[in-house]
Order: sequence, then C-alpha cells, then structure tokens
Amino acid sequence: QVQVVESGGGLVQPGGSLRLSCAASGSIFRFIAMGWYRQAPGKAREFVASMTSGGGSIKYVDSVKGRFTISRDNANNTVYLQMNNLKPEDTAVYYCNKDPPFPGASWGQGTQVTVSS
Repeated sequence: QVQVVESGGGLVQPGGSLRLSCAASGSIFRFIAMGWYRQAPGKAREFVASMTSGGGSIKYVDSVKGRFTISRDNANNTVYLQMNNLKPEDTAVYYCNKDPPFPGASWGQGTQVTVSS
C-alpha cells in the first residue's frame, strides 16, 4: 500500500492556478504509476490524471487536457498536479493514489479545490 498526504488546495477565482502536492510513503512509490482523482459534491470520484513510474506515459481526462499537468519527483516520493485556467466545474476534493488503486485501497484526506468568483 501507499500512504499519501495531499496538499495545496484552496479557493481560487476562475482562470486562476493552483499546484497540488502529494507526499507518499513506501518504497514502492518509484515503481508504480500514480494518479490524481477528484470528487465533486454529490458525484462519484473520478480519474483526473496519471503518470507511470518513469514518466513515459501520461494520461488525462478530457476535461482537463491542456490545462492540468501531472509530474513527479521519485527522489522525494512526491507527485504534483499543476492546474491552470481553473473553472468552476473543477471544484472538488482532490486525491492521489496508485493508478489504478489497489483493490480496497485506503485514501488520504484529500485537498479541497474551490473555483469561484
């Protein structure tokens, strides 16, 4: 399992930017794909972006392509999500986890992103 702590969320106006961080524990971090997920009020958690261990394969959900960038620092067990041109529909709690998550995996507390004027 991978234990994670997400941070970097906040309140931002439409068009603004935020950079989320995910600090992970566990020696397997550098060997696994990591992803960002989000859950908006009243909706199911959805996949946002992922990156393989070496960065050779990156995926994004269509709604964030061209606006969000995932990156990772294997030396420091951290994965990032740079979010630009934020929209109100990006409002959600953002989580990171293995991609795909282990069956029955636990989730961190997430970090709240609110996009509002």
